Amino acid sequence: MTTTQKVMSNWRWVMCAMLFFATTVNYMDRQVLSLTFKEFIQPEFHWTDSDYGTITGVFSIAYAIFCLFAGKFIDWMGTKKGYLIAIIVWSLGAVMHAGCGIATTWFVSEVDSVAALRAVEAGSAVASSVSMVSVWLFLVCRMILGLGEAGNFPAAIKVTAEYFPKKDRAFATSIFNAGASVGALAAPATIPLLAKAWGWEWAFIIIGALGFVWAGIWVFVYDKPAESKHVNNAELDYINQDEAEAPQTETPAAEEKQMSFLKAFTYRQTWSFAFGKFMTDGVWWFFLFWAPAYFQDQFGIKASDPQGIALIFTLYAIVTVISLFGGYLPKIFVEKRGMEPYSGRMLAMLIFAFFPILALFAQPLGGVFGPWAVAIIIGIVGAAHQSWSANIFSTTGDMFPKYAIATITGIGAMAGGIGSFLINKGSGVLFDFAAAQGEAFSFMGFTGKPAGYMIVFCICAVAYLIGWSVMKLLVPKHKPIED
Repeated sequence: MTTTQKVMSNWRWVMCAMLFFATTVNYMDRQVLSLTFKEFIQPEFHWTDSDYGTITGVFSIAYAIFCLFAGKFIDWMGTKKGYLIAIIVWSLGAVMHAGCGIATTWFVSEVDSVAALRAVEAGSAVASSVSMVSVWLFLVCRMILGLGEAGNFPAAIKVTAEYFPKKDRAFATSIFNAGASVGALAAPATIPLLAKAWGWEWAFIIIGALGFVWAGIWVFVYDKPAESKHVNNAELDYINQDEAEAPQTETPAAEEKQMSFLKAFTYRQTWSFAFGKFMTDGVWWFFLFWAPAYFQDQFGIKASDPQGIALIFTLYAIVTVISLFGGYLPKIFVEKRGMEPYSGRMLAMLIFAFFPILALFAQPLGGVFGPWAVAIIIGIVGAAHQSWSANIFSTTGDMFPKYAIATITGIGAMAGGIGSFLINKGSGVLFDFAAAQGEAFSFMGFTGKPAGYMIVFCICAVAYLIGWSVMKLLVPKHKPIED
C-alpha cells in the first residue's frame, strides 16, 4: 500500500461543506420575505399581519405536505439528481417573487404600474383587490419555493448517513445545519440593503440566483463514497465502520429497498421523531419570519436601519456560534462517558430543551433594557433550537436503516411544517386582533399587540420540554428498526 493510500482522504468534509452552503442558500431564500415585508412589501401591497401570517403559514403547510413526499422522492431519484432538482426548483420559486408586483397590475385593472400600487388609498376597494391578488401570487411563489426546499433536509441527512459513521453524524449535521443560522446571519446584512438600493425585487433575484450556482458545482463534486474518485480506501473504511463492527443483517441489495409510508407509521420511532419536530420547528420559523417585524412593531426599528441590521445580525451570530457546540455535545457523552449514541443524543436534547424558557423574559426585559436584550434572548433560544435540531435529525440514523432515512426525515419535516403553519398563521391573526382591541386585550401585564407577542413567546418557551417528554415516552431507550 502506498503512502497516499495510507493517508485518509477527507472528501466527506467537502460534502459537508456543500450541504452547509445549500442550507445557507435555503434559509436566505426563505428569509428574503421576512426582511422586506414590513418596510417594503406591506406598504406596496397593503397587507395586514393576518395576510402575512397566511403567506408564511401556507408556505409552512405546503412545505409540510411536500416534505412528506420529498424523502420518498430523494430515495427514489437518488441523492445526486434529487438534490439537484430540489435546489433548482426552490431557486426558481425564489426568483419568481420578483414578478409579483408586475403580475398584480395585470389582474387589478385600476392600477396601471408597479409604482402606482403604493399610491392606492388605504382601505379602499382597490387596495383590497391589490392585497388579495398579491397574496395569491406570493402564495404560488412560496409554494414553489417550499416544493424545492422540502428536498433539502431529507437529501442532506441522506448524504450525511452516506458519508459519516454514526458517531460523527450529529457533529456533521450540526455543521451543515449551521447553514440555517449563517443564512439567517447573512440575510439581514445584505437583503435590506439590496431592497433599499435597487428595490425588493432584486433582493429575491440575486439571492435566488445563488442556488443555480450551487447546482452547477454539485453536478461535478458528488458521487456515492464507494464510487467517488476523491474517497480513498482508508476514508471508505472509516465511513463504513458501523457496518464492519455490526452483524451483517442486510445484504447490499437492501440498500436499494424503500420503506412504505404505511409501514413507517407503524413504528413508535417515527412518531417520536415526528412529534419532536411538530412541537419545535414552529419556534424557529416564528422567529425567522417575525423577528424583523417584531423589532419594527415594538421599537420602531426598520430592517434596513443600521440598528435593525445590527440586531438581526447579532441575533443570528449568537445562534451560529453557540449552536456549533450542540452537535458536539453528544459526541462528548458517547466518547468520554461511553454512552450509547441515542442515549447521549437524548441527554443533550434535554439540556437544550431548558434554554427556550428564556423566551418568557424577552418581552419584560425588552421593556426595561431595550431591543438588545430581546435580540440576545432570541439568539440563545435560536441556538438551542439549532442544537436540538442537529440531534433530532440524527436520531433517524440511530434507529432506521439507511434506505429509510430520507423517508422518515420527510415525515418529520412534514410534522414540523404543520406546527409551523399553526404558529405563523395563528400569530398573524392574534396580532391583528390584539392591535384592534388595544387596551382591552391584555396578558401578563401587556396590552394590545405586545400582549399577543407575549402569548407566542410563552408557547415557544415550553415547546421543547413537551416535545422531549413525549419523545422519551414513545422511545425510552435505543431500539433500532430491523426491516
